Amino acid sequence: MLAERRRYTEHAERYEAEAEQLVSEREPGDVQFDEESGEGDSIAVERDRALQISAREREEIAEIDAALARIEDGTYGICVVSGKPIPKERLEAIPHASMRVEVKSSGPAWRRP
Repeated sequence: MLAERRRYTEHAERYEAEAEQLVSEREPGDVQFDEESGEGDSIAVERDRALQISAREREEIAEIDAALARIEDGTYGICVVSGKPIPKERLEAIPHASMRVEVKSSGPAWRRP
């Protein structure tokens, strides 16, 4: 799980750097964006894409950190919602899984108020 966390961190940092580079390449007043070329729009889209991917990577890191905490406190492998054991096959596929498939697939209905 630590190797997976390291990989997600590297990816997140790479996408954040890509987004920063897209912004820094366009200094204010550098070149006026041409509406016909759509250059300004494509840079904004690329930057947003990089930031969205980075945010997803950061969410995965948080889930891995939570799984590591569950290992420490002895609750790893127990669904955080139902309290039932998470099947071994699910944990092998997604080691940081915190919920059983049926709970996760039920969507927001499982969320507490």
